Amino acid sequence: MQSLLVQVHPSNWSFLWDALAALALRLCAAAAILWIGWWVSRRVANWIARRGGGIDPTLRPIVRDTAVWGVRLIAVIGALSQIGIQTASIVAVLGAAGLAIGLALQGTLQNIAAGIMLLLLRPFRVGDYIDGGGGSGVVAGTVEEVNLFTTRLTKPDGICEYVPNGALWSNSIRNYSRNPTRRLDLEVEVSVRDDVNHAIDALRALAAADPRVLASPAPQVMVSRFDDSIAVLNVRVWSNIDTFWEMRWELSRKVRQTLNDAQCSLPLRTRELHIVQTQAADAGQDQRQVQQAPR
Repeated sequence: MQSLLVQVHPSNWSFLWDALAALALRLCAAAAILWIGWWVSRRVANWIARRGGGIDPTLRPIVRDTAVWGVRLIAVIGALSQIGIQTASIVAVLGAAGLAIGLALQGTLQNIAAGIMLLLLRPFRVGDYIDGGGGSGVVAGTVEEVNLFTTRLTKPDGICEYVPNGALWSNSIRNYSRNPTRRLDLEVEVSVRDDVNHAIDALRALAAADPRVLASPAPQVMVSRFDDSIAVLNVRVWSNIDTFWEMRWELSRKVRQTLNDAQCSLPLRTRELHIVQTQAADAGQDQRQVQQAPR
């Protein structure tokens, strides 16, 4: 028993304590590297989000995420090397895993490719109002952020919508904020019994008096078509995009009063039906009456 106690004496296990101490130091160094890497990544993300360093707001989220995960990946590799794990084998395993994940997530990779193309070609920027559903208005809103996978939109009613980049890239995109000016086509109905020329002059004066209407191209009022005893007039004006909707609502409100001042009554759609009865039809009706008479 005494010999066994001598063999298990701590002095004979000094190499074990040295190994544990070295492992503890390596673990502490690895933890310190991870902590420093995560701290630096957060600082970089905050700096890019606040100042941006002259980066375009559309590219800022992508640059921020790339910088954050690049710093964290370097920190993870450094921490693993401190523990004694060979990083070359880890890179090979990550490559194989990335290939398998890429084959399983083909749709996600399509969104990433579409996001890269959207960032490179720039069909829209942050703050633009777009319609990404081919003009249907289903996918429409103000661009708030463009990520690798999705684009965040704010719809006119304040609802936040995340649209996959592949859905935007595969359809036509209407950008309502790219050009500085925009045209308004406002249809107005006037009765054909009224003076149409006088109504056109009154509407042209109304458009010219609005300060939001641009002088070039000049406002136009023309007869678009005739339909059911009414004449459809088209008021065509141009304005800047920042005052377009104010001008639209204001002109729509004043059109009816302007026509009333021009002695143009409210048009009512009417149709005339003419019933024509031919002699052949009368003869056929008389013959049917003779055949039905009692004998």
